[in-house]
Amino acid sequence: MPKKAIVFLAEGFEEVEAVTPIDYLRRAGVEVAVVSVGAAAQVPGSHGIRVNADSVLSALEQQGGLDSAAWDAVVLPGGGKGADNLAASAAVGGFVTAMDRAGKLVCAICASPAVVLAPLGLLEGREFTCFPGMEERVSGAFWKESRVVIDGSLVTSRGAGTAGEFAVAIIGKLLGRAEGEKVARAVLL
Repeated sequence: MPKKAIVFLAEGFEEVEAVTPIDYLRRAGVEVAVVSVGAAAQVPGSHGIRVNADSVLSALEQQGGLDSAAWDAVVLPGGGKGADNLAASAAVGGFVTAMDRAGKLVCAICASPAVVLAPLGLLEGREFTCFPGMEERVSGAFWKESRVVIDGSLVTSRGAGTAGEFAVAIIGKLLGRAEGEKVARAVLL
């Protein structure tokens, strides 16, 4: 049975931080659902690139698709406005918290560790990284300057320039390090 990951897109998301994990995970054979947090399936990114989501969060909720038992990983792209919009969604917060409690993979990049995960209490006592300067908004956690930080089932990364390494780390956690390295070689990362 293939591993399943859900990627939430909110208006203002950083395009590279969303599309790179989606692409790399699919290359690795992970079933990826791209879900719009807004009302429309087409989501505008922070640089004007519109991405078509597979579904809209409200419809997924109505269909019972937000059961953490059905997913292996959740991916939260950054982008200042995008992270704020993710954090403003009670459904996203509830789902991410349930995933964390279940020991499932919670993956956040750029502003999202500080803006989405920290207010939920999901960074407390854990090592993480995020976009430079955003760590000042986080207390009770251990910030690292590394490009990607893995602490158990938590995977965090710094920004658009680290999106490939972030995606490979997620693959490594889901399918094993060899599979992550295989994708990294295939894309010349």
